[in-house]
Amino acid sequence: QVQLVESGGGLVQAGGSLRLSCAASGRTFSTYSMGWFRQAPGKEREFVAAISWSGSNTYYADSAKGRFTISRDNAKNSVYLQMNSLKPEDTAVYYCAASVTRATRTATAYTDWGQGTQVTVSS
Repeated sequence: QVQLVESGGGLVQAGGSLRLSCAASGRTFSTYSMGWFRQAPGKEREFVAAISWSGSNTYYADSAKGRFTISRDNAKNSVYLQMNSLKPEDTAVYYCAASVTRATRTATAYTDWGQGTQVTVSS
């Protein structure tokens, strides 16, 4: 089991950037694949990006491709989501999650979740 704490959310204007961080506890962080998901008001949680345990494989939702970059630093037990060219439709609570399986878009594969960080993009 791993405990996850997100940070870095906030209010930004459309076209701006934010970098989300997710700090994990536990000595086995490097064995987990990690994902970022988001949930907007009145909508279901959706996949944003995922990264393999080594960082060598990354996956993105179509909405995130070309604008968001997921990365990780296993020495710091952290995963990041760099978000550029933000749009109002990116407004949501962003969650990081850990999976013992390979990196995947499927939320049910992730067993540990953070509490989320709010991202609000104004037009």
